[in-house]
Amino acid sequence: MRQRLFMIVLCVLTALGSVCGTAQAEPLVIYCGRSKSLVEPLIEQFEKRTGIEVAVRYGKTSALALALQAEGSKTKADVFWAQDVAALGAMAKSKLAAPLPNGLFTDIPAWAQPSSKRWIATSGRTRILAYAPSRVSKSDLPGSVFDLTKPKWKGKVGWAPTNGSFQAFVTAMREAHGDAKTKAWLAGMKANGAKVYPKNTPIVQALADGEIDLGIPNHYYLLRFKAKDPKFPVAQQFFKSGDIGNLVMVSGVCVTTTSENKVAAHRFIEFLLSEPAQKYFTLGVNEYPATQGVAANPKLSSDAELNKAAPKVELDSLQDLEGTLKLLREVGLI
Repeated sequence: MRQRLFMIVLCVLTALGSVCGTAQAEPLVIYCGRSKSLVEPLIEQFEKRTGIEVAVRYGKTSALALALQAEGSKTKADVFWAQDVAALGAMAKSKLAAPLPNGLFTDIPAWAQPSSKRWIATSGRTRILAYAPSRVSKSDLPGSVFDLTKPKWKGKVGWAPTNGSFQAFVTAMREAHGDAKTKAWLAGMKANGAKVYPKNTPIVQALADGEIDLGIPNHYYLLRFKAKDPKFPVAQQFFKSGDIGNLVMVSGVCVTTTSENKVAAHRFIEFLLSEPAQKYFTLGVNEYPATQGVAANPKLSSDAELNKAAPKVELDSLQDLEGTLKLLREVGLI
């Protein structure tokens, strides 16, 4: 499997020749919250194909966002590449992120469009309903994440309240449905005996082991199990169209307001949105491409299916993590 993945990545990187240009006098400084092992090959290819030198500071997205806030107008960063939308929304709100050219957004799907136009998505991950088909028929699956509090699912659902992706999902639920309904759902899940796991991977394994019948992880965790064992006894699908349980979480990028290297920064974004780079994300990492017209990994839902399933959420508003943590504490989940 590793050899096959390496070949996919190698082929994609070899194809990344559509971006070309001349070298810059100053390096393009990127603060990167995505893992080095994942994105370093792309950054190196960008340097090779454009002649633009890049200097990268890797770290956790939240820590880098705090650093940018602290540095303000004195930051040396030209680009901030974030793992999640909360940090990007904060950058947009504080005006530390500069407006991006409208032309960059032409092929970006609706689920990845921020109203501020101060950042842009580079790939997406979805929340999903995973289940054990040997114990739950597809026709009996709940239509909404809110249905998981029903008595029939008592003690049969797995979740990860301390996990970052789950907390981002709760932030989106608060935005879409308000704090009162979100708090009632959290309390209802707890009262209904939802089983707590530290992160997504154990949820998927627990489904296979018979500990639970349903789980709410991110979509790509099951694909990792299936890559090792095609007969792994877990399946997954979206809730009904537009349900908040189908939240699409994005990674994205912005250009700092104070950057004096905006031309190179915009070219880097164009590079990330190019077809070969988007194929790298979807074929190599099992994420959804953020550019319409780039076919998703065949193991993933199509553009049409994803656009239909995705809830309408204002991405720039998903920055109040503190409010989410407060709510989780009030319910006794963290």
